[in-house]
Amino acid sequence: MNILAIGCHPDDIEVSCAGTLAKFAQRGDKVTVCHVCNGNMGHVVIPSDELRVMRGEEARKAGALAGIEVVSLDIGDLLVNGYDMEQRDKVMELLRIYQPDAIITHSPTDYHGDHLAVSRLVFDASYVASCVQYQPGVSKVAAVTPLFYMDNFAGSNFNPTEYVDITDTIELKIQMLECHVSQLKWMRDHDGMDFADFVRTCSKFRGYQCGVPYAEAFTQAFVYPKIVPRRILP
Repeated sequence: MNILAIGCHPDDIEVSCAGTLAKFAQRGDKVTVCHVCNGNMGHVVIPSDELRVMRGEEARKAGALAGIEVVSLDIGDLLVNGYDMEQRDKVMELLRIYQPDAIITHSPTDYHGDHLAVSRLVFDASYVASCVQYQPGVSKVAAVTPLFYMDNFAGSNFNPTEYVDITDTIELKIQMLECHVSQLKWMRDHDGMDFADFVRTCSKFRGYQCGVPYAEAFTQAFVYPKIVPRRILP
């Protein structure tokens, strides 16, 4: 299968679903991660132009650990708009290029405005990409496929309908997260927060809910025609 995970910022995917993506990759699926935003506002000190490059490199390094291709739509932080047709078409073209059999993105109950905008863009683009007569860019169309929402930050306001046992990929997930040095180092040095430990704890909490040491949680867009009568997640 072709799996496409579309997150907002570099590191969002590692936080919520990297363990699952690693399992997809390990079983032989083609996994691609796209960051809609470039993360250029994600630091207090590092200038945005410098940070944009740094965060892109961190994301690609993280993906390489699991054999995952990483791409970016390179939209600046705080500029993503869920109702911007040009941005929607950028996501649509991504779908037409990578032809996913399943898509993972942010939940429409997420806490972050940029994340909510990405969730909206992906939901809309996942249908638009199938419309044969709509040809603003890439000419081939993409099928309407199952759409999964990854867990919210700290699990807040998120009621899972599916779990993935990531016990065998939790250490890889944390290694991937640790590649995002610009984020984790700042939080350790200045906020006194061990973000990797936080993510591990959240995975352990989801594991308790489904009877395994570590898990990631998801729900699905239960709307026609995005539902198929088989399990997609590993």
